[in-house]
Amino acid sequence: MSLKKFEHKTDIFFDLDHTLWDFEKNSGLAFEQVLNEMQLPFTIEQFLHHYVGINAAYWDRYSLNQVSQAELRIGRIRDTFELLEYSATTEKMLEVGDKYLTYLPNYNYLFDGALEILSYLNEKYKLHIITNGFDQVQTRKIQNSGIAPFFKTVTNSELAGVKKPDAKIFTYALQVAKVQVQDTVMIGDNLLADIEGAQNVGMDVIYYNEHRKEVPTTLPQVNTLLDIKSLL
Repeated sequence: MSLKKFEHKTDIFFDLDHTLWDFEKNSGLAFEQVLNEMQLPFTIEQFLHHYVGINAAYWDRYSLNQVSQAELRIGRIRDTFELLEYSATTEKMLEVGDKYLTYLPNYNYLFDGALEILSYLNEKYKLHIITNGFDQVQTRKIQNSGIAPFFKTVTNSELAGVKKPDAKIFTYALQVAKVQVQDTVMIGDNLLADIEGAQNVGMDVIYYNEHRKEVPTTLPQVNTLLDIKSLL
């Protein structure tokens, strides 16, 4: 990977969940609090065994506008309960989902190296976030985790009116940041939403490949956040 590809860049855009903010760890802790508080008859391990895959599939569909925000929020709980053979009213499922979103930003583990790489990059570039998450929840995550001071702008799908990988959210973020596309790099963990979405508007990219998925060797990638130092 030639370093020349990233010469003269001025602005770096990050995804939030699964890239900087340790979504799976924080999500598990939030659900554990919900299950204990509501005295639901299964363990957090049993719940997450089904929920993690279901939630990921719903987010993929949500990013492609195949389900609404409301369908995402209740569907992932309903489908998990069905596999656990637990019967609950719609009201109770909504309560689980609402409590979860309330508690989620209270847990703020970041990926190893997140603060170090942000400090390093902040001395050389302007930093920004583009996220598909819900506005209020994402804002609290960024503030509570202590990373807010690093970012000049934060674009979320509610503000932009569209979700990654739609080109419009990237165009919106570039306009808010007042930067030309050729001066930017997008860093994220999702090949469709972050990488293909950014490439489609002409942004250079770095794929955060934490799980070492097989991808083309021509795709700039890192396995840890601190590896970004070798590229930027």
